[in-house]
Amino acid sequence: DVLNVVELEKPEGVIVQYGGQTPLRLARGLQEAGVPIWGTPPEQIHRAEDRGAFDALLEQLRIPRPRGASVRSLKEAKRAARELGYPVLVRPSYVLGGRAMEIAYDEDDLERYLKEAADASPEHPVLIDRFLEGAVEVDVDAVADGERCVIAGVMQHIEEAGVHSGDSSCVLPPFSLSPNVLERIRAYTKELARALRVVGLLNVQYAVSGEEVYVLEVNPRASRTVPFVSKATGVPWAKVGAWVMAGKSLPELSVPEEPSPLGYAVKAPVFPFDRFWVDPVLGPEMKSTGEVMGLGATVGEAFLKTQRNLKTKLPTEGGVFVSVSDPDQPRVVPIARRLHAIGFQLYATRGTARALEEAGLPVTRVHKLGEGHPNGLDLLRSGKVHLVINTPLGKVSHRDDAHIRLAAMRERLPYVTTLEGARALVEAIEVLREEEFTVRALRGSAVVRNV
Repeated sequence: DVLNVVELEKPEGVIVQYGGQTPLRLARGLQEAGVPIWGTPPEQIHRAEDRGAFDALLEQLRIPRPRGASVRSLKEAKRAARELGYPVLVRPSYVLGGRAMEIAYDEDDLERYLKEAADASPEHPVLIDRFLEGAVEVDVDAVADGERCVIAGVMQHIEEAGVHSGDSSCVLPPFSLSPNVLERIRAYTKELARALRVVGLLNVQYAVSGEEVYVLEVNPRASRTVPFVSKATGVPWAKVGAWVMAGKSLPELSVPEEPSPLGYAVKAPVFPFDRFWVDPVLGPEMKSTGEVMGLGATVGEAFLKTQRNLKTKLPTEGGVFVSVSDPDQPRVVPIARRLHAIGFQLYATRGTARALEEAGLPVTRVHKLGEGHPNGLDLLRSGKVHLVINTPLGKVSHRDDAHIRLAAMRERLPYVTTLEGARALVEAIEVLREEEFTVRALRGSAVVRNV
């Protein structure tokens, strides 16, 4: 179909960077058919998308990535997963929206997910990566002209790594990453753009574990975050990318380096869970159907505006049910302390309650499911709880907590599954209680010559 259009229109150039993964898959075939591809060369697109070629590039540049393997059979997959250690991320190459991408906690999961991944992209190998539970994910949008690279925006995800970027709330600029981590993220992005001879737009996804920075993937195309970054910074990045692909250099266009928004900008996903009653837990496969945006002087104010846009009814008082994984128990204490300070009653399961009690916080203990009554489900149905904080870790926890998640949906209760999400929600509640939010206009487009 594309070749028919090309034959009729006889274009001077064809841009493949603005249609997700589908045009990237077509790029090589189009080039071989004599179609003039503008922007990043198709062989470099393949270098970013092909696992073996990309691993070789990262090794050459000495840029770390989570250990992984490319497999074409169940036997290879099982051997790779055992060597990497569970949990592992299973994903097909060349797919859009994280389709058929899953976290496998054991061989049973691996066998089931591998079939889905192979069905989603039968002509390409399946990728298996060591999954970093609890890591912070970062998205970077950039534009390059083959020589120079400009960072458009560095976005810190509120949800942990492993949640698809389209389903994750993200904040521009980053709010808790160290200067050292940010410096390495910028340096790696520019090195990758130069090595891949990127002309046009580029999106890089990172996982940050402590002070370690790992590259998850590089997309030599526009990401879904480009409109968000454009509105937040006042620079029309898609238009800049098009001019660069048409032959302009970044200095000619006077493109600013990483312009900051006025305050903070938050992007939050819209989910269809109020229409489709399924487990709302987030993972590598994209489930959102839209996005909203909020601008504010603080992360809390910007996040509050996204929740108002989503029609989420945040409580300003009442009860909060807290049940977090063992590693998260010490880290949930400051969040619980803030909620207690503004008048919330704390309810928690055994391990979490012990951590809160040891910190001197008053808490009502609640049984886990299967331990008796009253348990978490009883509590949610009682009307005493107005907010749920739960961070599942591992296969059993993810499955057991599905009942809690579905109950929270039925009761229309705000529910968060990450500590960063809980922290942002608490900040939003504090802003809501003080009514300290303001109306902010989007920035007008910055002056970019020839655009």
